[in-house]
Amino acid sequence: MADWYHWQGHDLHLQVRVQPRASRDEWVGPSGGYLKLRITAPPTDGKANRHLCRFLATLFQVPPSRVALLGGDSSRCKRICINAPRHLPPAIAAPSSEPGCPR
Repeated sequence: MADWYHWQGHDLHLQVRVQPRASRDEWVGPSGGYLKLRITAPPTDGKANRHLCRFLATLFQVPPSRVALLGGDSSRCKRICINAPRHLPPAIAAPSSEPGCPR
């Protein structure tokens, strides 16, 4: 398993490093213990955080209400929780079938 994500039941927890004001929204990939993402929103008045949550909701095919920012409100490094993602990018393995992680 990678060090930038882990499963907690049906919840996927991510460690992300965000580059705001990019030319496009983009999943760059794992880098130095984080998932690197680029987003177009500026880092002012929470716009980047809201945009990041919507972008991740689209990537993981869940409603934005199922994406939560757990930490890093004003930092480029953030902790994110995605409740029961419907789609997983190839870099993320599905949770195991161990007790406590039914799928």
